[in-house]
Amino acid sequence: MVLRFLTSGESHGKCLNAIIEGVPAGFRIDKKFIDNELKRRQVGYGRGGRMQIETDTAEIKSGVRHGVSIGSPISLEIKNKDWENWQISMNTEPQDLSDEAIAKAIAEKRITKLRPGHADYAGATKYNFDDIRNVLERSSARETTTRVAVGAVSKLILKEFGITGFSHVIELGTVKTKTDTMSYDEIQEKAEGSDLRCADDEAYEQMKNAIKTASEKGTTLGGKAQIIFTNLPVGLGSYVHWDRRLDGILSQALMSIPAVKAVEIGLGTRSGEEFGCNVHDEIFVHNNKISRKTNNAGGLEGGMTNAEPLVITVTMKPIPTMRTPLKSVDFFSKEPIEAHFERADVCAVAACGIVAEAMCAYVLANAFLEKFGSDNLSEIKSNFENYKIKTGTH
Repeated sequence: MVLRFLTSGESHGKCLNAIIEGVPAGFRIDKKFIDNELKRRQVGYGRGGRMQIETDTAEIKSGVRHGVSIGSPISLEIKNKDWENWQISMNTEPQDLSDEAIAKAIAEKRITKLRPGHADYAGATKYNFDDIRNVLERSSARETTTRVAVGAVSKLILKEFGITGFSHVIELGTVKTKTDTMSYDEIQEKAEGSDLRCADDEAYEQMKNAIKTASEKGTTLGGKAQIIFTNLPVGLGSYVHWDRRLDGILSQALMSIPAVKAVEIGLGTRSGEEFGCNVHDEIFVHNNKISRKTNNAGGLEGGMTNAEPLVITVTMKPIPTMRTPLKSVDFFSKEPIEAHFERADVCAVAACGIVAEAMCAYVLANAFLEKFGSDNLSEIKSNFENYKIKTGTH
């Protein structure tokens, strides 16, 4: 692995942090681009009150000089504006519990009610907590903010070589989009202009109504987002070991996103419904280059990119925190109760797509640097150009 990253921070703590190791020297690290990616994560019809509180921006703390990477670890910090309301209950320093005001503030934020669909039960049991808030604060999807920042840096690496990606919502509840006749450019343009990242105008109105219905019922809604990356070279990844297969690495990265329950590459589950002659992409030569007329494989064969667009679909379950809570129990008394409710979204499939973009970008950037990498941008470009000439793909 060339790139690696770690994140830290709690949902209502002081800040979120990311440290990215392995970024070669010479890449332009554009803060405005990173901040715009963070903004894209926060947009979406059906999002909750936290999006009105926070306007996420990243502060680059190290690894960059005058806007250019210098080869050392890049650290990013994203402040939580809501921290001002949680300074006692989430303080990292020991608190004087003999002070009634302090004890009351901490007690008010203590959680004992288990929430079905969350990490509460397993997490509190595993770490022997007497307050489920310790689980909630880190297992919260707020953590994905740092992933988007890391993904933004990864996108800036890929961008130097003409590799770009985007996401769009293709399904929300039972509503499905119809975009088969649209080009990727058309889909991307429509998605970027939609607060649901939906490229189908008719489906958009139906999706919006579905979210309204869910909100009125006090429940939530899930769906599917598709991620597409284009202009990838042939041969990223490998078939020689199970843990180097790019489809497996991508799937793990995407399944690690909170609420993602399925990952499909290319034709996905429909591959099992068709004869092989209708699934596998026939190979032709056009202008002396290998080409395909279909892309059912989604750009991956044998654990490697095949130069076709990477097409991946992620399925996000409905958010398990609901205004109309499910039946549950108190973790400590074991008495039946209604699940704890804390501010949450009604639907966040569009945001999930942005996080999925980020995780794909990170995996692809790592695979790219593994194949063509060096200590600096100039040598990597030279390696890449030589590869394209040698393979006849330039």
